[in-house]
Amino acid sequence: MADLDDLREGADFGVGITSRNQGFHVKGAANLPWGMKDRLSRIFNPETGKAVMLAFDHGFIMGPTSGLERIDLNIIPLIRYADCLMCTRGILQSTIPPDTNKPVCLRSDAGTSVLTELNDNVLIDIEDAIRMNVSAMAVMLAIGDVAYEAKTIANLYKAVDKASRYNIPVMGVTAVGKQMARDARYFGLASRICAENGANIVKTYYCDGFEKVTAACPVPVVIAGGKKLEEKEALELCYKAINEGAAGVDMGRNVFQSKFPIAMIQAVHAVVHDNITPDQGYEMFKDLAE
Repeated sequence: MADLDDLREGADFGVGITSRNQGFHVKGAANLPWGMKDRLSRIFNPETGKAVMLAFDHGFIMGPTSGLERIDLNIIPLIRYADCLMCTRGILQSTIPPDTNKPVCLRSDAGTSVLTELNDNVLIDIEDAIRMNVSAMAVMLAIGDVAYEAKTIANLYKAVDKASRYNIPVMGVTAVGKQMARDARYFGLASRICAENGANIVKTYYCDGFEKVTAACPVPVVIAGGKKLEEKEALELCYKAINEGAAGVDMGRNVFQSKFPIAMIQAVHAVVHDNITPDQGYEMFKDLAE
């Protein structure tokens, strides 16, 4: 066990210095097997190294929340503009057309809902992920949650153990509890724990000092959109995250709860892949919304 009496906060993150020994467009994947690289290349565009993931897995804890009342009406029209879909197996099988030809990051744990205490999750069977030909599996970690931290970390490393046998990448999703400070120290800790336990992708939140989070994480970091923001503010969030080292976004509510979701996801896509400014993105959004 590490000596906790002299635990010093990291200071030298090498911000702005490109990771060494890459040789592949996905961070930290140079030494992975062909199958892993193939699946990661479906998610992260080989030309830009970035990804726009459309998250609509909220129903597994929230039910038919705003914008997700009808997946067939609200989400299906957005799919063509996303690089990757993040959803549950139930929605994938029941509602997503199998000819969409989009990579899927499958929500691979489930447990408690918003009606009780969150984070008491268990893993789905790896065979379900294989049967549905997914490109990645997403597993939540509740770092700092006394009741569920150890259990959710165990879920992650068990998922990595099983998924790696079939060359399926795993995305660690950092949860934020009521007592967690939304700062670079916490998100840096949570992201690094994901990567140290074998996650190939990390999903976390943007914060002040975000460049330290991405610099200290040896695998790609994608940001969660979080609560619904005004469109220009959401585009600014995307822009700042990408320019501070994020490899993409995994947005849900800031897309499907927009008044013009098709316009919004196209603007997000342009900010992430084409490096347009938030102002340009917002003008694009307004033009497409007309």
